[in-house]
Amino acid sequence: MVKENLEEVERRVAAACERAGRRREDVTLIAVSKTKPVSAVREVMDCGVADFGENKVQELCGKMEEIMEPLRWHLIGHLQRNKVKYVVDKVYLIHSVDSLRLAKEIQKEAEKCSVVCPVLIEINIGGEESKDGIPKEEAVSLIREIAGLSRVQVRGLMTIAPPVEEPEEARGYFKEMRKLFDAVRAEQIPGVEMKELSMGMTGDFEVAIEEGATMVRVGTAIFGNRQYAV
Repeated sequence: MVKENLEEVERRVAAACERAGRRREDVTLIAVSKTKPVSAVREVMDCGVADFGENKVQELCGKMEEIMEPLRWHLIGHLQRNKVKYVVDKVYLIHSVDSLRLAKEIQKEAEKCSVVCPVLIEINIGGEESKDGIPKEEAVSLIREIAGLSRVQVRGLMTIAPPVEEPEEARGYFKEMRKLFDAVRAEQIPGVEMKELSMGMTGDFEVAIEEGATMVRVGTAIFGNRQYAV
């Protein structure tokens, strides 16, 4: 079933790219495997997917210990400062940096490991109190501060759009993100590579691609509904 799900998601990604006049290779599909067993991850790996997203550090580290193949692991959930040391030299990209304090902790731990850690800045585009991320108005100033950290490299922006009834209702938020992305890139901040715009999930990834997402984070549409412990 997972293989069929993935094929359908891939078809939808390709169709969205075509509608937007974009190349399929310009969009990275991240399979979000949170709460799913290693066996399910391997099913998706067998279909050629190499990018996987996890929300929690403990679960990510557990899967990395079991899966030795060279995958690109993305930490897409909130990162607590006391957990930075467990992932800073292991993940391909941290999507959820939303404070200078967190960036400084990444800098400290990356120095110990002699690595440069790529990150995205999380934007709370809907201004929701229940969500992490910074207001879009603070993006440029925070990125300028983080750019001064030698072991932290800003690669772009990430957002989670507010929940909507229909995917089309999220388009305005994604348009705002693309506008912000372009504005930050235009600043040409030294040391900052504005390459990635991570937005769009199972419910709205096609609209996100049409509005410029370079990474989409898709879980349920690939793996099926999640099983949470009661």
